[in-house]
Amino acid sequence: MADPSSYRPRPGDVPDSPGVYRFRDEHRRVIYVGKAKSLRQRLANYFQDLANLHPRTRSMVTTAASVEWTVVSTEVEALQLEYSWIKEYDPRFNVKYRDDKSYPYLAVTMNEEFPRVQVMRGHKKKGVRYFGPYAHAWAIRDTVDLLLRVFPVRTCSAGVFKNAARTGRPCLLGYIGKCSAPCVGRITPEDHRDLAEEFSDFMAGRTGTYLRRLERQMTEAAEDMEYERAARLRDDIEALKKAMEKNAVVLADATDADLVAVAEDELEAAVQIFHVRGGRVRGQRGWVTDKVEEVTTGALVEHALQQLYGEESGDAVPKEVLVPALPEPVEPVQEWLTGRRGSNVSLRIPQRGDKKALMETVQRNAQQSLALHKTKRASDLTTRSRALEEIAEALDLDSAPLRIECYDISHLQGDDVVASMVVFEDGLQRKSEYRRFQIRGFAGQDDVRSMHEVITRRFRRYLAEKEKTGEWTDGAVPEDVLADGEPVIDPLNDGEPVPDTLKDDDGRPRKFAYPPQLVVVDGGQPQVAAARRALDELGIDDIAVCGLAKRLEEVWVPGEDDPVVLPRTSEGLYMLQRVRDEAHRFAITYQRTRRAKRFRSSPLDDVPGLGETRKQALIKHFGSVKKLRSATIEQIQEVPGIGRKTAETIAVALARAVPAAPAVNTATGEIIDDEEPDTTGGSSGEPVTAGPPDERRGQEP
Repeated sequence: MADPSSYRPRPGDVPDSPGVYRFRDEHRRVIYVGKAKSLRQRLANYFQDLANLHPRTRSMVTTAASVEWTVVSTEVEALQLEYSWIKEYDPRFNVKYRDDKSYPYLAVTMNEEFPRVQVMRGHKKKGVRYFGPYAHAWAIRDTVDLLLRVFPVRTCSAGVFKNAARTGRPCLLGYIGKCSAPCVGRITPEDHRDLAEEFSDFMAGRTGTYLRRLERQMTEAAEDMEYERAARLRDDIEALKKAMEKNAVVLADATDADLVAVAEDELEAAVQIFHVRGGRVRGQRGWVTDKVEEVTTGALVEHALQQLYGEESGDAVPKEVLVPALPEPVEPVQEWLTGRRGSNVSLRIPQRGDKKALMETVQRNAQQSLALHKTKRASDLTTRSRALEEIAEALDLDSAPLRIECYDISHLQGDDVVASMVVFEDGLQRKSEYRRFQIRGFAGQDDVRSMHEVITRRFRRYLAEKEKTGEWTDGAVPEDVLADGEPVIDPLNDGEPVPDTLKDDDGRPRKFAYPPQLVVVDGGQPQVAAARRALDELGIDDIAVCGLAKRLEEVWVPGEDDPVVLPRTSEGLYMLQRVRDEAHRFAITYQRTRRAKRFRSSPLDDVPGLGETRKQALIKHFGSVKKLRSATIEQIQEVPGIGRKTAETIAVALARAVPAAPAVNTATGEIIDDEEPDTTGGSSGEPVTAGPPDERRGQEP
């Protein structure tokens, strides 16, 4: 690990002008390329106290052994040079979008004597007109098959074309009218090229001209009583309309635009691009990248634009590019795009209307792409095995942790404190063994104490199971572990009856006799220490413990002052993150359920013998629990079905109940009037808090 101060340039040596800089490692390999409006200010940011740097930046500067720079005249030149160097050196710490497939294009080879329509992949060739990209090759072939009725352009390979010219017989498409057969001289090279130009114009979105021309010819043929020709033209028009229907109009003003959306998490980002030409979606593509450097959404957009248009020019760069966030600064990028196109390009964020609605669709596609990528990555056996091996190596375990349990605490400002336990075996979720806890040992907010209680309760039960099977001979079975009577109650599942699927053959709840090799807690050093202390108090020393702190994705182990930092591209870190996020999701879902149940409760729920029908009748009669509380016994008796004894019971129960605090709209601070009639349709007449604040650790994904 290099010390950045060993290669830090003197401030006076670095020019205060635009430029591009390169960090190299000890082997002279370029590991990072960046651009700056002021090289002096930008490089100074890298050479500061390591504790103040983002972990990704810290990893880069400690890997590097030298830095060099090149001065340019403008920020646009810096952008172009940065793109060229990233393509040349492929630096490991730069954002690099990757894709698992090569997108197909519809290509018209205008550089040949007889232009050919075909599906092409890979690098673009000079003199070839491209349309797309498309998600699937079959989508291109379906469109081309419809258009060949009207534009019978050559589609055959060079070998087939030469063989037909040699024999004087065209291929099958020539016989059925889907090729003009230039191979046998049925059409001149000039006329065939004009046909290819018309085909290209139609694909570029200029469809109205050809439809109107065909409709006019059909009318003229019908007036001249050339009914067969009119019928053919009618079929041609239907074929063109059917081909147009495959790309529905999404922007009514026939806009040419590219829409770029980004979905990201702590480790990865997915980019989706929709190509709109003539108001219709003509193509779609997407990439996924590892976030190996500290990068904002605007920077991700900038990298995507570089990759998308770095090799393009002319009409391939549309007049309008819509993005979710603008690069900072935006002017050089916009000027660069304008230079690539040769005319003005608008780079902006859509604010309203059809364009914003379409951007939301692109955003959903990006989110689905990221989710699908993570699913594929998690389901791969080789990847899971490598992830477990990396975790074992990083935590110095004797073997790969085949069973991992993760715990998380969730609450709302100290209320409804709950915890979750999720289980992963062989890197896959084991949802049947998930458990949830209520924190009962104390009241209030204390994550460390809550973690200690949860770990103690879970592994006390593990020891009790070992005692039952004879594997453990010391100590007594805790009273809260073995439950007698019906129904069987599971203390690990909040005292809820255990489903039959989670019972052993003797009808008792399934115990966790099989311990994990690794316990992961959502948190940093304090939570890890609490979990380790709980295991030590129970005499368990063969289970490893670690914690994953979400802010910096650092892995903490007991007794260490410094965290274990796994590489951002590590499969082991990715698996720990998945386990932690699943525990957080499970905990926050349960916490929300309990909170909603508490908000729906009513003092009438505690009145013995008072059913749902009579509770509804009371609320309907009085309008709210507050008015019911102030009513006399005689007034309560006026409700149908309520006798004097029941009325007295209701009055006593309401008198003993403490009125709920007034509901508050947390967005405005306004106290919500509880005199309003109950409209929830439930049994509660109490007001429900409007807009409760977000949970302690954010919203559920």
